[in-house]
Amino acid sequence: MSGLVLRLAGPLQSWGERSAFLLDRDTAPFPTRSAMIGMFAAAEGVPRHDTAALERYEDLEFTVRVDRPGTRLVDYHTAGGGKPRDETAATSGGSNKGAAVITHRHYLTDAVFVVAVTGPDTTTDHIAQALHQPHWAPYLGRRSCVPDEPLLLRTRADDPAAELLHHVPLSPDPARPAPHDGTVPIAFLRERPPLSAQDEADVVTVQDVPRSFDPHGRRHDRRRLHRTVEHLPARLAASPHALHDRLIDYATKETAA
Repeated sequence: MSGLVLRLAGPLQSWGERSAFLLDRDTAPFPTRSAMIGMFAAAEGVPRHDTAALERYEDLEFTVRVDRPGTRLVDYHTAGGGKPRDETAATSGGSNKGAAVITHRHYLTDAVFVVAVTGPDTTTDHIAQALHQPHWAPYLGRRSCVPDEPLLLRTRADDPAAELLHHVPLSPDPARPAPHDGTVPIAFLRERPPLSAQDEADVVTVQDVPRSFDPHGRRHDRRRLHRTVEHLPARLAASPHALHDRLIDYATKETAA
């Protein structure tokens, strides 16, 4: 098995975890498994009602590196106001609301995550091809959240999780502590206990394993995540003016042995 390395960055991201169709629409502080699989399925052209197609993603394992956690933003959002009743938003019963729909939508601003995706070569190869030529464009949790480039940093990486530890350039973060002893502390989220974490992992439970994306029957199961702080080489930290060149260099060249 090998895998992919993706960089999720942009002005806005929103990784809804518990609040589909509610008036207060939250965001998790990191990319959810549901959102990542939804991105891959959309790129491959899988319809939302094709629940059986989700089985192809069950063997994927995700490791998330938090380069920059971002700042939470809440948007006061309205839709459908100032129109005749029959032109306002529809209700689940088939009528119309007759007034504007008001929601509070949560976003992460200026966040950066690097994600290692490990799985069978046939699966990750199809995902990589789809991300290069997507059926439906990828987005960072919501359609309004457009990803920066480069999105796909590496395909067929022998050990994608190790790439996050040793090779992928770190995006700058003004809030990050200065390097100490040649290392910088970076948060990670893993689906299995790390073997070499310097600090003991915190275990968190999230309900983001997609079983159906059907709008009339969304279903998600729980999974456990292991959150650690890893001390990465300070040489990975890129300055703002050099970051893009370093990312392009990493994406286009094989990592030195």
